[in-house]
Amino acid sequence: MTIAPGSRLGAYEVLSALGAGGMGEVYRARDTKLNRDVALKILPDAFALDADRLARFSREAQVLASLNHPHIAQIHGYEQAGAVHALVMELVEGPTLADRIARGALPIDDALSIGRQVAVALEAAHEQGIIHRDLKPANIKVREDGTVKVLDFGLAKVLDRSETSDVRDGRGVSGPAGVTASPTLTSPALMTGVGMILGTAAYMSPEQAKGRIADKRSDVWAFGCVLFEMLTGARAFDGEDVADTLAAVLMRDPNWTAIPKELPPPVRGLLEKCLIRDRHKRVGDLSVVRFVLDTPMSLATSGSAATVEVKRQRTWQRALPWAIATLAVASLAASLLIWSPWRRVPVPEPVRLTADVGADVGLLVSGPPGGNIALSPDGKLLVFAAQKASGSQLYIRRFDQLQATPLAGTDEGRYPFFKPDGQWIGFFAQNKLKKIAVTGGAAVTLCDVPNGRGGTWSDDGTIVFSPSGSVGVTLMRVGETGGNAQALLKIADGEVSQRWPQILPGGKEVLFTSASNPANYDEASVVVVRLADQKRVVIQRGGFFGRYLASGHVVYIHGATLFAVPFDRERLIVTGQPVPVLEGVTSSAGTGGAQFAAATNGTVVYLAGGASGTDAPIVWMDRDGKTTPLRTTASDWSNPRFSPDGTRLAIDVSGGGGQPGVWVYDWARDALSRITFGSALDVKPAWTPDGGRITFTSTRSNTGLGNLYWQRADGTGDAQRLTESMNNQVGGSWHPNGKVFAFYETRPSTGNDLMMLTIEGSEEAGWKPAKPSVFLSTPYNEQAPVFSPDGRWLAYVSNETGTPEIYVRPYPESSGKWQVSTGGGIYPVWSRARREILFATTDQHMMAASYSVSGDSFQADKPRLWTPTQYMGRPRLQSYDLHPDGNRLAVAPLPATAEGRQDKLIFVFNFHDELRRLAPVAH
Repeated sequence: MTIAPGSRLGAYEVLSALGAGGMGEVYRARDTKLNRDVALKILPDAFALDADRLARFSREAQVLASLNHPHIAQIHGYEQAGAVHALVMELVEGPTLADRIARGALPIDDALSIGRQVAVALEAAHEQGIIHRDLKPANIKVREDGTVKVLDFGLAKVLDRSETSDVRDGRGVSGPAGVTASPTLTSPALMTGVGMILGTAAYMSPEQAKGRIADKRSDVWAFGCVLFEMLTGARAFDGEDVADTLAAVLMRDPNWTAIPKELPPPVRGLLEKCLIRDRHKRVGDLSVVRFVLDTPMSLATSGSAATVEVKRQRTWQRALPWAIATLAVASLAASLLIWSPWRRVPVPEPVRLTADVGADVGLLVSGPPGGNIALSPDGKLLVFAAQKASGSQLYIRRFDQLQATPLAGTDEGRYPFFKPDGQWIGFFAQNKLKKIAVTGGAAVTLCDVPNGRGGTWSDDGTIVFSPSGSVGVTLMRVGETGGNAQALLKIADGEVSQRWPQILPGGKEVLFTSASNPANYDEASVVVVRLADQKRVVIQRGGFFGRYLASGHVVYIHGATLFAVPFDRERLIVTGQPVPVLEGVTSSAGTGGAQFAAATNGTVVYLAGGASGTDAPIVWMDRDGKTTPLRTTASDWSNPRFSPDGTRLAIDVSGGGGQPGVWVYDWARDALSRITFGSALDVKPAWTPDGGRITFTSTRSNTGLGNLYWQRADGTGDAQRLTESMNNQVGGSWHPNGKVFAFYETRPSTGNDLMMLTIEGSEEAGWKPAKPSVFLSTPYNEQAPVFSPDGRWLAYVSNETGTPEIYVRPYPESSGKWQVSTGGGIYPVWSRARREILFATTDQHMMAASYSVSGDSFQADKPRLWTPTQYMGRPRLQSYDLHPDGNRLAVAPLPATAEGRQDKLIFVFNFHDELRRLAPVAH
């Protein structure tokens, strides 16, 4: 929150802005009661709305209030006015230590004086169970008189004295540890390098860089980094970016030759002991640091250099001969280890860091889950699909910038992928395959794509993509300048889908996910095909979303865990056994997609969360958002449809990873009965007006595509086929006369068209389905048709504006059209109790629009929220239905532990080295 000078917050008048810290913006203010200047640290608006960050901010006030020390900036109070939360802190004048170091190395006397005061401040904090976790020169102020003040304990946590402080291996495996959790990358204000470090990478201890628990020895490490920098004018650990800097922290030693030769040997030995990576061998307490610095500080101010050196030697020889010996031996041992040519270079461990996406949006998680994040090949750019109220949009994040920025012209964009040179991004939007430059500009349409499932870009300019989520679809290819797409491969025997492709380096092979069971991609296979001769090799059975990495491995998902297997590209063979490498990767066995991306430099990124939740109970939700149980047993259900009399609910249910079938739930008896059987996929039930039959879409035909069938609602008799088509068909609703069924069909030339199926005959004489006829065919995609209760109107979804919206047309004539939704809408439902149309938004909120009819004219009112409560999306098509009473919905509730928007990703650096360690590559 930006506050203008002259504004008031309680008794404090804002004078000017001072800067931004890790947890808020800082202002100079005047305490009008005590007539003194103070520093106001104010939480930004975005943070104030985040309960976790607000709790951390409140904790900072409590932590600082417990510290009262001459070398620690004091807190005076905590102010809250509406949405504004602020700490009132001591205003410390003077430059930061970072400002001093920017002019060059400090004289030894000054460096040791400042170092001793910092050590005393940290020691006092540690005695109260508080560690800093973010010590660095920018958090140290030096007054003109030489007094030091340590600032910003905002990242500190209070140690629990009732628990042990021994964490043994740094992972906390010995039980609850009285130490703080490692920092995560969530603060936009403390960014360095890739721009996402909470705390600064150059001063982060090895245990923090590895994502392990931090304790007071982590502060000792940071103190050593600060002391080294004061003495040399250069950072102990530095690099071109965060990955390089953290690699230095984990692998490389400081440039010890830069240490001034005049530095007392005990201090040099102390410094070396502060920067030992194994914290069990590191100096364990700041009291040791202070003790060592006391004597050199008292002697460095008098006498000649020679006299001072003699005095130092005599004093230490008398007082601490054991200290000299110990530190000298440690220094010698460290030097030998640094120099020794026989020493085997250790494999760097991966660095895991959690990062905000860098924008006031969340990641796209609604709709078909898939690869909605992508890294540029060099690992310097992140592009992601963001969730918005009316759909989605692509955002790009440059790692040298604080914020992600939206890419104009990418509305409804999803499943982005980079060109190999990193200058262009391909994506799917509005039933098109498009591209856009990373610098922005106009998005260019390359070809029509009904419902894409992943793309990849070759060095020669070829783009390979999966054009649809329907079964029986092969991978396609198109040039980067656009044109007519052509089939790349053939569908193999037993294969129903090819998706999430990746062209391997060189452009001679393509890796993709091959499914034989479109309802469970945990049963899919990761396949590679050599394009020259169409040679097909199955790399892994029982996995999906395969990706080849430059480490020489193929990674894939199974059960929300990322596995890796060594792979020889030349021979197209696996050379080792799969091993699990990352757990809890957000993924979907229902679509074969995963929120995971990799760069060629060994950086990977993923969204934590595990398999997309599919099992859920069913609840009633009323207009006030209140929920009551409908079916308490959780299952993987979708497409609920109430019977005409409102006593039963038809749903499609997938059990045990098998194909979904149609079931009927009678809640009065708490009885769920299956009415369709077999190995086919049966989904999207729709009751006939008399409640006697249920129509559904099924893959029972030999083509593996969805055609229309119906079955008696009591489950007796066999299912009867209503349509025969080589196009995929999805059911909609019955006209009240029971003779006409509305559905949509995906046709190669026009996309999704609205169709009508007329039924002749009777139950006694036999039913005679007629050939379906086209009701509406446009250049756009129409779907989800549903008749009004009186049969005069047909509501449906169309993307003709670029965003899915709800429209109404008269029936049986299709002339005339009225738009109902105004900010996006999907899956319309007519109320049978009042003149009202309900529809959903892409972020799972229900909207409603009242309507009126005058002659042949239809008029819809402005849509409004039907209920303020959000519901949980389902994995297959529609997620709700309205009961005939018009007052309650059947929906899945959001889990009680569900968080708000998902705006944090996990970055893993040095991932290739980790793979080579876990799954060695054959040579």
